[in-house]
Amino acid sequence: MTVTMEMLGWNAELAAAFAALEHPEWYPARIIRETKINFTVIAKGKGDHEVVLSGKVWHDAVSDADLPTVGDWVAVDPGQGKDLPVIRAMLPRRNRFSRKAPGKSCAEQVIGTNIDVVVVVTDADSDYNLRRIERYLTLIHKCGAKPVVLINKEDIVPAEQMKRACDEVAALGVEVYPIVARWKKGYPKYLRRVPKGMTITVVGSSGVGKSTFVNSLLGDEWLETGGVNEVTGKGRHTTVARELVVLPGGGVLIDNPGMREIQMWTDVAGLRAQFDDLAALAGECRFADCSHRKDAGCAIRAALEAGTLAQERYEHFLNLDAEIAELERRSAKRQMTLERVSRREKRNTLRNRDDREEQRRDLHPNRRQLH
Repeated sequence: MTVTMEMLGWNAELAAAFAALEHPEWYPARIIRETKINFTVIAKGKGDHEVVLSGKVWHDAVSDADLPTVGDWVAVDPGQGKDLPVIRAMLPRRNRFSRKAPGKSCAEQVIGTNIDVVVVVTDADSDYNLRRIERYLTLIHKCGAKPVVLINKEDIVPAEQMKRACDEVAALGVEVYPIVARWKKGYPKYLRRVPKGMTITVVGSSGVGKSTFVNSLLGDEWLETGGVNEVTGKGRHTTVARELVVLPGGGVLIDNPGMREIQMWTDVAGLRAQFDDLAALAGECRFADCSHRKDAGCAIRAALEAGTLAQERYEHFLNLDAEIAELERRSAKRQMTLERVSRREKRNTLRNRDDREEQRRDLHPNRRQLH
């Protein structure tokens, strides 16, 4: 199969952004893989090849989340001789799908960029967790991509159990399909053969059939499928690195390793969008700063006591709200620390006369120097 720029998602907006760079010797490419030291990109007439990142792009990034990653479009300088080509600029991202980095860090971890559809794969048995699916949907809403949930193993899960899981997920306002990944059964049309130019990414826990689903899209055993531990009921990780691949229909897939942690990377607005029913109730609370716990006149508590709001959904909303508030607090603290370090470095710079002159030249490059 010959890969074209249109298959990769190239469009008029990207072409205009690339032309605005005014470097005819450069060429556009999309990142398909990254390692600790370099990137692999794919470009028209060049196939997939390794490139390195320029110092300017590195230093211009405010955080790691602003650095190039799988799914990004970049402008590449072919270089000279045997030197590796260099990423000189990033083209504008349409979106980025992120979570909070695992552990105690408050950093953002980008899972993929320029994504049209995020496919959540789960099952109706040992992996099924409605609260985890809500977390995925909150992150997908923040990204702006379209979510779709596939509940695998319809052939081995009792019909009543599968129907209950599908109904619960559908109640969250998202497309949901019971599937059998190994037979490619139950997929919506746009996932049977992902159309040219569409980028999808697949997320889900290990052992739910995510790699089998990806294999079914690729049409061969692209990924090694792992066995399932008979004690835990969980599968081994079969995708160990993030990677972008072109599908037979011309669409693009960003595959991800199984996720053990799905911590929030969103804000209050994103949370409310996913819990719009609770947001509407919150507008009826007596006090604008109601915590929805023990405050008088709380409409959400009233709905809970009246039985129109499920206890589990209420608790999940409060937990996510608290998690986001903690993330915002830690992010603000980190920003304050960075600002203090920046001010200290600036003071140290201004102690030296030559450094002061250099700073003035940087701030006012057109000012004539007096000698």
